[in-house]
Amino acid sequence: MEWTGLNELRESYLKFFESKGCLRHKSYPLVPQNDNSLLLIVAGMAPLKPYFTGQETPPRTRMTTCQKCIRTGDIENVGKTARHGTYFEMLGNFSFGDYFKKEAIAWAWEYVTQVLKLPKDRLYISVYEDDDEAEKIWHEDAGVPMDHIVRMGKEDNFWEAGTDGPCGPCSEIYFDRGEKYGCGKPDCKVGCDCDRYMEFWNLVFTQFERHEDGTYTPLKQKNIDTGMGLERLASIMQDVDSIFDVDTVKAIRDHVCKIAGCEYGKEYKKDVSIRVITDHIRSVTFMASDGILPSNEGRGYVMRRLLRRAVRHGKLLGINGLFLKDLVKTVVDCNKCEYNELEEKYDYIVKVLTTEEQNFNATIDRGMKILDDLIAQMQKDGKTELDGESCFKLSDTYGFPIDLTREILEEKGMTCDEEGFAECYAKQRETAKNAHAATKYMGADETVFHKIDKDFHTEFIGYDKLEGDSEISFITTDDELIDNAKAGDEVYIVSSQTPFYAESGGQVGDIGTIVTESGKCRVVDTQKVVAGKFAHKAVVEEGEIAVGQKAHFTVDRKTRYAVMRNHSCAHLLQAALRKVLGEHVHQAGQLVDAHRLRFDFSHFNAMTAEEKLKV
Repeated sequence: MEWTGLNELRESYLKFFESKGCLRHKSYPLVPQNDNSLLLIVAGMAPLKPYFTGQETPPRTRMTTCQKCIRTGDIENVGKTARHGTYFEMLGNFSFGDYFKKEAIAWAWEYVTQVLKLPKDRLYISVYEDDDEAEKIWHEDAGVPMDHIVRMGKEDNFWEAGTDGPCGPCSEIYFDRGEKYGCGKPDCKVGCDCDRYMEFWNLVFTQFERHEDGTYTPLKQKNIDTGMGLERLASIMQDVDSIFDVDTVKAIRDHVCKIAGCEYGKEYKKDVSIRVITDHIRSVTFMASDGILPSNEGRGYVMRRLLRRAVRHGKLLGINGLFLKDLVKTVVDCNKCEYNELEEKYDYIVKVLTTEEQNFNATIDRGMKILDDLIAQMQKDGKTELDGESCFKLSDTYGFPIDLTREILEEKGMTCDEEGFAECYAKQRETAKNAHAATKYMGADETVFHKIDKDFHTEFIGYDKLEGDSEISFITTDDELIDNAKAGDEVYIVSSQTPFYAESGGQVGDIGTIVTESGKCRVVDTQKVVAGKFAHKAVVEEGEIAVGQKAHFTVDRKTRYAVMRNHSCAHLLQAALRKVLGEHVHQAGQLVDAHRLRFDFSHFNAMTAEEKLKV
C-alpha cells in the first residue's frame, strides 16, 4: 500500500477495468440527459439508467466510468463535519446482462489487493444475510477469511427502488482504519457508527424483480452496478483523516486559508467556513463548466445556494472583495488532467461565478436594509423573535441566508423562528415535489411506447427523400397498443422506416400524409419516443388503417423546406453570438418551425443594444 494521488487512482481504476473488457466512458455531464427525475447526477449509474431499464441498448455490455456527482441532501452538514461534501467523483464498473457476481467480486478483490496493495488483514466484507452465493465466492474464490465476512440485513445490504422493479443484494468492502478512529467499545466492528471501519466500495447484484405484492422472482438479465467514492478511496491510500486532507482537495483548502490569512485545524468555527468554501467552489466550478447558471429554480437554484453559501463563509473568515475567481484556478489546475473542459472554459467559469458573487454582495446590502427595518419594528413592538415567514421571505425572495439572519439577530439579543422557517421551506419543497411527473423504476417515465420491443428501431430515410413506403408496425393511442383505427381517430403510427423528421434539437417534427389501400391519415407531428422509435401523430381522415398494412409516407415539402431554412439560420445565429459574446455561448434550447426560430443560450449578463446590433 503506497501513497497515491487522487488523479493517479482514477486512472489506475479505469485502466484496470478496461483490461477486463469494459468500455471506458468519459464522465457524463452533471446535467441529466432525458431524465426528469433528477436535477443533477447523484451517482455513477444515474446516466446509465436507460441501459439498466432496457430502454436503450448500451454501446457495450460492460462499461467503466468515473462520474462527476453532486448531492445536496446533507448541505446543512457540509463544513460542520469532515466527512460531508456536495461534489464527489464515483468510480464504477457496470454489466448489462454480461458478467455477474463471480467476476465482479474477483475483480474487486484483485484491484484492492493486487493493484492498490491494501493489506488483506485490514479488509472486511459485508454481504446480504440470505446471500449464500456471494459469501461463498468471497470465502472460497477470493480467499477472504470467514471472520472478515459479515452478514447484514435488508437495510444495509439490499438495494431496491420503490415497490416494484429490478433489485438485488449488495456486498460492501470496508477498510479498518485502526483503533485511533474507533469508539473504544469492546464490540466495535463493521457496521459500527464510528469512523474506524470505512465502507468504500459497494457492489450491487441486480438479480430479482420485485412485485407489488412483496414477492421476488429471478431476472432473466442480471446486472452489476458498483460504486466507489474516489475521494474516500484517496483518503485511505493517503492515510489522512478526511476528504479535505486528500491532495487535490487540500490544495484548494490551503488556497482558501492563504486568502483568508488563517490556519486550518486551529479553530472549529473557522474550519467550518474553510471546509464549506473548499467543497462548494469545487461544485460550482464543475456546474458552470457543464453549462449550469445560477438562478432561482431547479439546478440553477442549487448552484446559487452553494455559491452564496461559499461567499457568506468568506465574509465570516474576514475575506474582503471578490475571491472565488482566485480559487477557480486551483480547482482547474487540480482536475484538468481528466476534465479538460475546465481549462477550455476557464474564462467563462470565472465570469459566471464573479458576476454571481457581485450580485450577491449587492443582495446582502439590500437584505441588511430590510432586516434592519424588521429589527426596528420588533424593538418598537417589544418582540425578540423574528417570525418564520419573514425569515423565509428574506431567504427565498431576497437570497438572504437564514444563518446570516440568525447571526445578526443574535448580535441584537434576538432570535429567529427557525421552526416557522422550516415549515415554510417544507411547504415550498412539497409544492415543488408535487409538480414532478410520476415516474417508474429508476425514474424512467413510463409511456405506451415502452410496451414495444426495445430492439425495434425506426430507420430515418428523410435526408435525401421526402416520400417512401413502409409497413405500419404499431398503432397506439395515448394509453394502449391497438390493431386498427378508423376515420376520426387520433393515433400514433410507428414504422420501421420513415422520411418524416422527428422533433429534435429544437426543430419541429414533419407533417404530411400516410396512405394505405384502405385509409388516409394526416400527420400533424412526428416525435422520437423510446429507444430509436419514431411516432407519427396522425388523424385518420378517410377509411381505416391497420397494423401490418403497407403504407406510403409523404412529407409536406413546403413546410419541411421552410423549417430547414430557419434551422440553418439558427446555426448562423449561434455562430454570430459566439463571435460577439464569446465561445462559452452554447445552445440551451431552441424552437425552429416553418414561421420563426427562437434560440436560447447561456450568458451571464443581458445583451446590450450594441451587442444585439453586432449579432
